[in-house]
Amino acid sequence: MRFLIKRVLQGVFVVFVLETLTFFLVRALPGNPFLGERKLPDYILAQLNSLYGLDAGAWEQYARYWKAILLHGDFGPSLVREGVQVSEMIAQAFPASLLLGSIAMLLAIVVGIPAGMLAAYHRNHLPDTLLMLGAVAGICIPSFVLAPLLEISLGMHVPGLSVAGWDDSLCVVLPAMALGAVNAAYVARLTRGGMVEALSSDFVRTARAKGAGPSRILWRHALRSGLLPVVAYLGPAFAALITGSFVVETCFQVPGLGLHFVNATTDRDYFLIQGLVLCYGVLIVLANLIVDILLAWLNPRIRSAE
Repeated sequence: MRFLIKRVLQGVFVVFVLETLTFFLVRALPGNPFLGERKLPDYILAQLNSLYGLDAGAWEQYARYWKAILLHGDFGPSLVREGVQVSEMIAQAFPASLLLGSIAMLLAIVVGIPAGMLAAYHRNHLPDTLLMLGAVAGICIPSFVLAPLLEISLGMHVPGLSVAGWDDSLCVVLPAMALGAVNAAYVARLTRGGMVEALSSDFVRTARAKGAGPSRILWRHALRSGLLPVVAYLGPAFAALITGSFVVETCFQVPGLGLHFVNATTDRDYFLIQGLVLCYGVLIVLANLIVDILLAWLNPRIRSAE
């Protein structure tokens, strides 16, 4: 319980610092959310600033912002889309990003962990070389290159696959493959490294001396220790997949959070930027908290060190 409380308090502090920095940094950006292609008269700008509370001092705005969040759960209105609340925009876009990120992460785990285990088992042999070459290629090819390649090679030739839109059950396949490929490559390399270290440890040599077979050694003895670096990677990677996949979401026209990140920064939509960063920070903290719990379960020495 002490371990869990410590992690929760650290997470709350991180989110608070992240949101505070974002609040003041977005207001330091050049430009104004109300300065479009057509210059508005000064009196209209003054009325807009007064309407959204932007005419007050920075610290007064900061106090109002946290008060609205903590007391009412209100992230504020969008400064660009009239009459639309930031919470509504996040609520509409989050399910699509969550589904896409979850399937991409599941794909990365299903492909990456067995590939890394197989490479570690055949260390310095042909399967290891081929699998790690594939992993390096997956890491080196960025998603904005892989996404069009998948659209051309699969989307235009395989019936049922969609190259754009979010209106049927198969539309998630190609963007999930584009997102999951890079993470599968990282997971494979991390799994291989962890498994190689585990297979060369003393307790595995003891198991071999007692007559344990290769399958039992791999799955029963080495896997739990070998997955520690993978588990540590999956937490922040999952949060990044949910909120940071704006390139893939743009390529496949997925109505997720990624596109809002880009548009909010371009339009100087202060409240939307702050809401998205807060959402992203909470996801990162929750993912890392789950990872810390899993690592403590997999490795009791972590619990005893706290």
